[in-house]
Amino acid sequence: MRKTALTALLAAGVAAAGVTASTQAFAYGAGDIYTRVGVAKVAPKSDNGDINTLGMTGLGVDVDDESGFAFTVGYRFHDKMGVELLAALPFEHDISIADGAVTGKTKHLPPTLTLQYYPLGGTAARVQPYIGAGINYTHFSGEEVNVPGASLELEDSWGAAGQIGIDLLIDDNWAMNAAAWYIDIDTDTKVAGANAGTVEIDPVVVMAGISYRF
Repeated sequence: MRKTALTALLAAGVAAAGVTASTQAFAYGAGDIYTRVGVAKVAPKSDNGDINTLGMTGLGVDVDDESGFAFTVGYRFHDKMGVELLAALPFEHDISIADGAVTGKTKHLPPTLTLQYYPLGGTAARVQPYIGAGINYTHFSGEEVNVPGASLELEDSWGAAGQIGIDLLIDDNWAMNAAAWYIDIDTDTKVAGANAGTVEIDPVVVMAGISYRF
């Protein structure tokens, strides 16, 4: 699913570039302040590691996908360079431990700051692809497990992030947008107050929506 989403994003960008190569261009470069708004899907990797708890070791952990509202705010300080902050409403994920013997859930906020490169920035191009790299901070809250009297704690984490995206300009202010991030999210875990190991979420986040330049 992760490879399919990235492949589809790249294919859409190439197709859009071919269709719009000869269309009217819009100013797009240094000084732009913009926001991108859309629906994002957070897809953790398929194997999220093992934890040791409740007197047992090597219990496999699976974190489910989740979708929700997300937005970014960005600034272009150069025709080809900019910075962007990804934000969202809290995503809530179901968690399965030991093939569903224990279930739970958690919420997280994943603000991600990236430095971006726009290869066609400052040129007469209506299609504007970009790539980025940066850092993510993930805050966890609302953890629960279905074991009476037990508690689940996921510690906040820092990690690297990579990004790829594309804008298809509609007019001087509006554009269609699609973007994907890979985010390194590893969280130390406690169950009933005892250290239980590390959960590796490491999601691909795919967002589609619109962009507005001020």
